[in-house]
Amino acid sequence: MLQETRQEDFTEFVSDIEPRLHIALVGSVGSDLAREATAEALAWAWENWDRVQEMHNPGGYLYRVARSKMRPWFRRSPAYPAPDRIEMPWVEPGLPAAIAKLSEQQRVVVLLVYAFGWTQAEVARFLGIGHGAAQKHAERGLARLRRHLGETE
Repeated sequence: MLQETRQEDFTEFVSDIEPRLHIALVGSVGSDLAREATAEALAWAWENWDRVQEMHNPGGYLYRVARSKMRPWFRRSPAYPAPDRIEMPWVEPGLPAAIAKLSEQQRVVVLLVYAFGWTQAEVARFLGIGHGAAQKHAERGLARLRRHLGETE
């Protein structure tokens, strides 16, 4: 009975945290490694479930676990697929390359805020950084994207 409750609690936790963790990891390690990084972090969470369920910010902790486990694989710039011009004609073709050139923190915050609609407060809470830091990463990252893509406004 206790094992069954543990599995139910973990399953509920995974259904809540997995989508957000995966999205954050897309910004950190790229779309090609994010699924594997998410799986690694969730496997670690299961092995350490007693500890994880007591954490104040388990999502942020698992984000750092995933980055640590994937460190040997993401020494190169993360990969982002080019947009499908037929399905997304409004997307700037140079955007994936420009995003990959941002610092990791800027890339993660910019993607979470501007692509996935998180608030800066949600990003700060999830990543375990201050709201001011999230705001600065968003502003600076967006400014770098604009410069790289040649927008002057």
